[in-house]
Amino acid sequence: MLTAMEKKRLEKKARQLREHIVEVTFTCGGTHIGGALSQHDILVALYYKLMKIDPKQPDWEDRDRFVLSKGHGGVGHAVVLGDLGFFDAALLDDFNKTGSPFGMHLDRLKVPGVDASTGSLGHGLPLALGMAMGAKLQGRSWHTYCIVGDGECHEGSIWEAAMAAGHYKATNLTVFVDKNRLSLDGPTKDVMNIDPLDGKFEAFGWRVITIDGHDFDSICKAVEDSHAEEERPVVIIANTTKGRGVDFMEGQTAWHYGGLDAEMRDKALASIRRTG
Repeated sequence: MLTAMEKKRLEKKARQLREHIVEVTFTCGGTHIGGALSQHDILVALYYKLMKIDPKQPDWEDRDRFVLSKGHGGVGHAVVLGDLGFFDAALLDDFNKTGSPFGMHLDRLKVPGVDASTGSLGHGLPLALGMAMGAKLQGRSWHTYCIVGDGECHEGSIWEAAMAAGHYKATNLTVFVDKNRLSLDGPTKDVMNIDPLDGKFEAFGWRVITIDGHDFDSICKAVEDSHAEEERPVVIIANTTKGRGVDFMEGQTAWHYGGLDAEMRDKALASIRRTG
């Protein structure tokens, strides 16, 4: 459980890094900012409280693994890794520019701290399952975490991996669904309805926990509960808001991907500072 001081620290860090996501989006001309902001509090909780990692040893064998299956949220992942010191955060000034190690989807061969190159939707969860099963086969104690998008759950490979994870009882795998209810083409319920998402995962043999994906107490408690599960993999359905923290982006399909001019950047920063 979080102490009041820990929660305050996470909230402060989340605000700081939301601002950095906005700054990188402004500098590079455009990112998948909406989904980066919806997943953001989950990433902050994992990297600053929950995961066993060492930025000085990005390939440490006993580190916990993390897979951002919704790889288009890479700008948010990169900002976290840079802040932690996996690489010089100043390199993000050239994000997605020619010669930069940072593409819109992060490459594990170019960016320290990235455990899997993702981007083609549906690939990350199968990779995360492979990592989890590999740990079990080797008798290793590290845990694998994965974030998938709710729109990504339209992909069949997600459900093949879900079926396999349930069958093999991958209890060392914790999956978050960033359920912001919007994809590139509109509301997920209109593009292809994925609900009841909880019932689908339960049918494949998973334990389902549903939370507010912007509440640090809920995120940390759900992960704690997932570690206590001895029979089933755990999926945490995190109800989130696309564009979280920036008032003119929140809940707007148009901000799946977008750029910012100087005026919009200033408005976005002011919103984050006002509301967190």
